[in-house]
Amino acid sequence: MNDRNHLGNVALTHDVRIIENGLLDIPMLAILDHEGQLYPDAIEPELSKEQALKMYHAMVYTRMLDERMVAAQRQGRISFYLACTGEEAAVVGSAAALSDNDMIMSQYREQGALVYRGYTSAQFMNQMFSNRLDPNKGRQMPIHYGDKALNFMTISSPLGTQIPQAAGYAYGQKLAGQEALTICYFGEGAASEGDFHAGLNMAAVLNCPVIFLCRNNGYAISTPAEEQFAGDGIASRGIGYGVRTIRVDGNDPLAVFSATVKARELALSLSQPVLIEAMTYRLAAHSTSDDPSGYRSKNEEEKWRLKDPIARFKTWLLNKGWLSNTHTDDYTKQVRSEILQALKEAEKVAINPIDDIVEDVYDSVPWHLQEQREALIAHIKQYPKRYPKTAGENN
Repeated sequence: MNDRNHLGNVALTHDVRIIENGLLDIPMLAILDHEGQLYPDAIEPELSKEQALKMYHAMVYTRMLDERMVAAQRQGRISFYLACTGEEAAVVGSAAALSDNDMIMSQYREQGALVYRGYTSAQFMNQMFSNRLDPNKGRQMPIHYGDKALNFMTISSPLGTQIPQAAGYAYGQKLAGQEALTICYFGEGAASEGDFHAGLNMAAVLNCPVIFLCRNNGYAISTPAEEQFAGDGIASRGIGYGVRTIRVDGNDPLAVFSATVKARELALSLSQPVLIEAMTYRLAAHSTSDDPSGYRSKNEEEKWRLKDPIARFKTWLLNKGWLSNTHTDDYTKQVRSEILQALKEAEKVAINPIDDIVEDVYDSVPWHLQEQREALIAHIKQYPKRYPKTAGENN
C-alpha cells in the first residue's frame, strides 16, 4: 500500500494570509456583442451553414413553442408550463456541440435540446396533454419530457437530482469504454441544493466525463442571485472542487457552442468533468404559476430584451448571407402552424385509463396499491364533475 500525502505540493507561508473573495478573476467568453456583431478579437467557431441554420431553427421553434403553450395554459387546455424564453442560446448552443450519443440530463428548460435532436411537435403535445400516445402514460406533469432514442433522460421534478445522477451515468459510460459523455443542465438556484455539491465532488474524484452546464439566469424563481450566494457566481465553486471551469455569455450562441466544444474535448480526452456557467436571463415568468412583476422591474426586463439571443444570432446569420428575412418569416409561420395543428390533434386523443396508474412497476400489483387504486376510482365516481376527463366513458 502506497503512502498518501493529502497536503499535496502546497506552498508554505510564514505569516497569516486570508484568501479573499474575488482574488481569482473568472472571465466570460463572448464572441457576438449585444447587436449580433463579432467582437474585434473574437474567433468564430467552425460552424457550417447547415448546422448554424439548424441551431437558429431550434431556437425559433423553442420560442414559438413557449408562446403557444403559455397561451394554451391560460386557456385551460394544459395545466402547467415552463418556458425557456431568453435562454435559447444556452440550451441550443450547447446541444449543437454534442454527439447524438451523449446523454442529456436536463432540468426543465431544455426543450431546445430536444428540438435540436429531432423531437417532434406531436411528441411535445402528447406529453403535455398526458394522452394515450405519451410514452409516460400521463404519469408525469407537463414539460417532463424524455426520449430514450434521443438520449434524453426523463425529467424529474425534485430540484437538482439530475446532478449526481449525471456523474453516475458518466462514470458508467467511462467503465463501459464509450466514446460519449453526459451533459447535465440546471439553474443557479439548483446549485444551492446539496446534490450540486455531491455531484460535482463525485465527478471530480471519480474522473467522470460529464459537462455540468449551469444556466445562471439571475433568479431562483423569485430569489435574485445576490440573495442566493456571495461568491463569484457558480464558476468559482467548480474550481473549488477541482473541476475545470468555463464562464460564457449564455445569450451568445457562438460563445456557448465554442465553450461546449472545448468542454466536450476536455471531458472525453481527460475523462474528467467540466463546469460551464452560462450567464443569461429568464425573460419569461418562472412558470405559468408565477408573476415576475412582483420581484423585478419592467425596466430590468427591457434591458435584457436588448440582448435577445435569437435577434443576435439572426443578425450574424444575415451578415454571413446564410439567412434572409423572408426565410425567417416563412419559417416562423410554418412552425406556428405546425405547433397549433399538433396541439389540436393531441387534444382529441383520449387519456390513459385510471386503472393503468399502478401498472409497469411490479410484476403483479401489490395489495396496498390495489386498495389505493380502488379508493381513487371510488373518489372519482363520487365527484365526476370535478374529473370530467377521468370519469368519462373512455376511462
